[in-house]
Amino acid sequence: MNNVALKELLYKMADDQLILGHRNSEWTGMGPLLEEDIAFSSMAQDKIGQSHALYQLLHQLGEQEPDTVAFTRNANQFHNCVLVELPNGEYDFSLIRHFLYDTAEALRFDMLTRSSYKPLAELAVKIRAELRYHTLHANTWVKQLGSATEESISRLQHALEQALPYALGIFEPSPHEQELITRGIFEGEHVLQEKWIIQVELVVNQTQLSLPDQKQIKPVYGGRMGKHSEHLQPLLDEMSEVFRIDPTAEW
Repeated sequence: MNNVALKELLYKMADDQLILGHRNSEWTGMGPLLEEDIAFSSMAQDKIGQSHALYQLLHQLGEQEPDTVAFTRNANQFHNCVLVELPNGEYDFSLIRHFLYDTAEALRFDMLTRSSYKPLAELAVKIRAELRYHTLHANTWVKQLGSATEESISRLQHALEQALPYALGIFEPSPHEQELITRGIFEGEHVLQEKWIIQVELVVNQTQLSLPDQKQIKPVYGGRMGKHSEHLQPLLDEMSEVFRIDPTAEW
């Protein structure tokens, strides 16, 4: 059986989680509230753990060890969407990215619990449970700050408009899409995006924010094919520093 399509799916999910996990970890000690400092640190730990589990599935399919895959590739070998590699910016941008991304991932892993590839379906059940906390956290803060003061609403609105083109890049079509659908591995990015926009609108409609029309926005694609922003390689260099000094270190 040709597993190119399956590997590509696993790589893009694992790379997304790894990169955003490291971005979220940058809030440790920097959060606007102690509660948020702890929350982002906890979510970062979850995401890096989830990436490790996905890299383990890839290793079972013949790819290299998780540590090697995570810490020795260059930017053009990563399959993450551009959204997750962008700098954290202010809290408003990080919160909106967290909201848009984790809404998509919660839906993705819910869909994958029905995957014909049993190891992935079993892992998806576990990850789906972890993501419930992530989406609850994001939804709570978006609703609260999106209906609070004039400043908070304005800042979140700007962040939403800034992040949305990159968020649409989560659903960059795969050249192997039809094979994944035919084999029952994954229902496809188009189905996921339709579910996502419904859920995003449901939350945004409970605030004073306005969701731009996604049909009028040009998605930022390229990340899934290894075409990244200038921000990814410096992040990878920082992430891999300890591993390059001591490859036997555990993460």
